[in-house]
Amino acid sequence: MRGFLVTVFLWFPLLFFAYSVNAETCLVCHSAMKGKVRMEKGIFIELNIDENRFSQSVHSGMECTMCHKTYTNNPHGPQTGEVSKNITDLANLISHKAKTDPLAYASCVECHGDIYKSLSESIHGKNIMEKKQKDGPLCLDCHGSPHYIMPGSSKESRVNRWKVVSTCGECHEKKDMAEKYNLGTHIIEKYNESFHGKKHKLGHSGAPTCVDCHGAHGIKKWDDPASPVSWEKRTETCGKCHKGANKKFVAAITHKPVGKDNPIPFYGEKGLIILTAATLIFVIMHVVLEVYADIRDNVFRKKEEPHD
Repeated sequence: MRGFLVTVFLWFPLLFFAYSVNAETCLVCHSAMKGKVRMEKGIFIELNIDENRFSQSVHSGMECTMCHKTYTNNPHGPQTGEVSKNITDLANLISHKAKTDPLAYASCVECHGDIYKSLSESIHGKNIMEKKQKDGPLCLDCHGSPHYIMPGSSKESRVNRWKVVSTCGECHEKKDMAEKYNLGTHIIEKYNESFHGKKHKLGHSGAPTCVDCHGAHGIKKWDDPASPVSWEKRTETCGKCHKGANKKFVAAITHKPVGKDNPIPFYGEKGLIILTAATLIFVIMHVVLEVYADIRDNVFRKKEEPHD
């Protein structure tokens, strides 16, 4: 009897571990693993999960099987988990885009259904799901690895307002991408040189970034009447910051760098430079004259005073 109890006592935790699939259990191995494994498509994926980074992500409270739905036991055996039809349908639409497991990729829709609906109607989503292109962005292209996605307000997030421009630039600054989709060249560079971009670089929290004007998940082509930057809606979009904006005003608000062909920000910037320089010169001259007056009163006039 004693031997039986000892056996149960020793083996029960191991049996529990073998059939438990929560994140803590998975991390027992995956936080210690090193190296990569080759998948069916010939792509290598990293086996190691940084436990500390995962614990700080927005997904840290989730079980692994909420995304990796076909894994039902541990250690991994045959993948027999049940998957809902809406996930399998979506997985089929994006299978050419997913680097590894399209079912795991499509599982985002289970929690983020409204966002996926908006994405599917966007120019990015249609490019992937209807035109079957690989170079449109899905969740991970913008937000990064699902294991390490941070809140949008976090300085570590790839889509916070200080990093989102460079994140968009990962695609929009590619020359071949610009030529393929007729996007125009050096879009991010032009934004950075624009009035908005310079305010953003200086740390102005109210300076608009890509998503403030174009939207995020539901981005439409600029000539789509539903797009916030279409001519039909541009006045309304710009008017959120620039009260009283009209069609003449919004015609100058583009990705154009500051130059004479973009007169409002060009002369506005020149005016600010002149005003700033004039203010500095005035302050410096005022200080110099004050110092001179003090020296004159305390030194030169003192010498001229008659001695008793």
